[in-house]
Amino acid sequence: MKLSKEIKTAILVISSVLLFIWGYSFLKGTDILSNHKTIYVLYDDVEGLLSSAPVTINGLIIGKVKNIQFSDDSGKLMVELQINSDFKISKSSIARIYEPGLIGGKQIQIVPNLADKTYVENGDYLKGGVKPGLTELVSEKLAPLQDKIEKAMVSADLVLSNVNSLLDEKAKNDLKKSFSELSETLAALNQATNGANELISSNKGKLNNVVTNFEKVSYNFEKISDSLAQANLKQTVQNLEKTLASVDKIMANLEAGNGSMGKLLKDDKMYENFTKSSKELELLLQDLRLNPTRYVNVSLFGKKNKPYVAPKETDSTQTKK
Repeated sequence: MKLSKEIKTAILVISSVLLFIWGYSFLKGTDILSNHKTIYVLYDDVEGLLSSAPVTINGLIIGKVKNIQFSDDSGKLMVELQINSDFKISKSSIARIYEPGLIGGKQIQIVPNLADKTYVENGDYLKGGVKPGLTELVSEKLAPLQDKIEKAMVSADLVLSNVNSLLDEKAKNDLKKSFSELSETLAALNQATNGANELISSNKGKLNNVVTNFEKVSYNFEKISDSLAQANLKQTVQNLEKTLASVDKIMANLEAGNGSMGKLLKDDKMYENFTKSSKELELLLQDLRLNPTRYVNVSLFGKKNKPYVAPKETDSTQTKK
């Protein structure tokens, strides 16, 4: 069966029109040949979301944004999502607008509620939301910091103004003079440091001798310390303690009046007897000196001895005078 040229021409025209319609729909983000599901989401602000933006679940692209338009006079925006996935999305899921990076545009992320088993059908609505992107987070952090910086700049400007008002010509001259004197002081200090270095360099040999002598003294002191440490100081101290204990015992006996010395110190009668004996001995020696013939008789002719007359205390006193 042969087709006429008119039929062939009609088939070609219809095919071209259908191909044009499919291509146009595909470029607009609608694939008329695929089996997809349409879901709607209402937003107060789409944050720059564009048609054909990807729709993802856990980072996997499951569809795209088909259309964005005003829903009614309230100003809300209705976003039409074309879902090309068999993944079952619950009705309590949230479709959030988010920014995947600094360069890419806005996308829609569906956060599914896996506990909800009521799934959306074609033409149902999901709850919308907006996830702050990196730009928004940086702006939120920078806004308070900018306010603080502005306040700090104002305070710094005020402080500088007050300083300028306080620093009159006299104060400025005094400040310059102070810096000049400080520079002179540093120069003098540098000169003194150089002099000290020269002094140390010129007397380096003497300083070395002093250090050497100090080391010798330290070594000798160390040897003395070792000798003292090796000496039997413990036994010496013990002997000294015993000696002091004996001395304490003797002093205690003397205080108690024990022994001859104790009685001499404490017994008044013994002291008086000792004094009396000493006096009698003194009289005896005096009489021996005045009358030696009474005690030593050397006579060739048999002369009689003189009778003994006891010396008197007054005689001894006169003799001493």
